[in-house]
Amino acid sequence: QVQLVESGGGSAQAGGSLTLSCVASGYTLGNCMGWFRQAPGKEREAVAGVYTGGKTTYYADSVKGRFTISQGNAQNTVFLTMNSLKPEDTAMYYCAAGAPTCGARWSKRERYSYWGQGTPVTVSS
Repeated sequence: QVQLVESGGGSAQAGGSLTLSCVASGYTLGNCMGWFRQAPGKEREAVAGVYTGGKTTYYADSVKGRFTISQGNAQNTVFLTMNSLKPEDTAMYYCAAGAPTCGARWSKRERYSYWGQGTPVTVSS
């Protein structure tokens, strides 16, 4: 059974940092893993992606230069390091896996077959 388990969410002050973790088990991951987020009343949006075969990374413009996606030593683990947090980063953050490739379509939700339950991030000003 496929499972994606996120952890590391919590509260932070604006300008602070948090690191999210995602551990996948139960299947072959495919070649692209990503982090998405959904704020109350808004659609789920892509934050960052990583091509697990070669570690190429992708970022939404809103987080570029502040967030870093990386893989652990085991390819079934992916991290999202979030620096210089802003109140607008407040959202539920989801790990996603199972997309066959990343590339120009890395941010399309429908390409990911597996999703975690989410971990909340709250940033106060």
